Amino acid sequence: MSSTNQDNHFVPSEKSPSVRGPQFAGALTSSGAPHAVVACGDFENVRARSVLYTILFVLSLSATACSSNPPKPASQSAAETKPATPAVPDDVQDAVKHLLGSEAQVLLVGDLAKTGKRQFLAANVVPKTPQNNVPGTVVTRAVVAEETDGKWSELLHVDEHLKNTKGFLALSPLDSITGWRLQYDQNPEKGLQLYFTPLKVQGDTHVLTIGVRWNPATKRYQSLDATYEHFLKESASLETPRSALR
Repeated sequence: MSSTNQDNHFVPSEKSPSVRGPQFAGALTSSGAPHAVVACGDFENVRARSVLYTILFVLSLSATACSSNPPKPASQSAAETKPATPAVPDDVQDAVKHLLGSEAQVLLVGDLAKTGKRQFLAANVVPKTPQNNVPGTVVTRAVVAEETDGKWSELLHVDEHLKNTKGFLALSPLDSITGWRLQYDQNPEKGLQLYFTPLKVQGDTHVLTIGVRWNPATKRYQSLDATYEHFLKESASLETPRSALR
């Protein structure tokens, strides 16, 4: 039994059980032994620790994902390692714009003829479209120019015909050509060699590709014969074309 003191405070008697939090009553097992009694406070502590561990695990995964750099696509890596195209000098750009207009493209710059002087090859290139399915580079106009004492002058001019400073190149078609397929390569000894194939020639079933190269003997660009070995003399007019060897 409990008793009260004069201040009406509750005082447990010696026979009264000590005050504890709520407990789960243990049921008996099949062998008669009681199950372990677990306090509610213990359940709360276990659940709190489980939630804390889960939060820490999620945070660690997030930190790992943020610190890891994703692999770069192959195309992006290739683009980063690709060397940049050399910039065209301002004086070359100005000369090309003056000769061919602002839409012209500079194809080559350097000592193209192996003469020790700067030259450039530029052209009005026809964009690739479903109508323009011709392989290679198609141009409507092209020039090769050379710098002398800070000034640029044309050495080879291509529009409807092939011309140098002396006249029309040998083997040039008599008809006006609206477009040429242009190919070129740079020989370490002979310099720049150009190949022009007319795209449309009236009445011709076979179209001849015309080779053009710098002739160090005459100091100008001239066309070559079918073997691309011998230079052909230019003609002053298209009505009297020449093909004499030089």
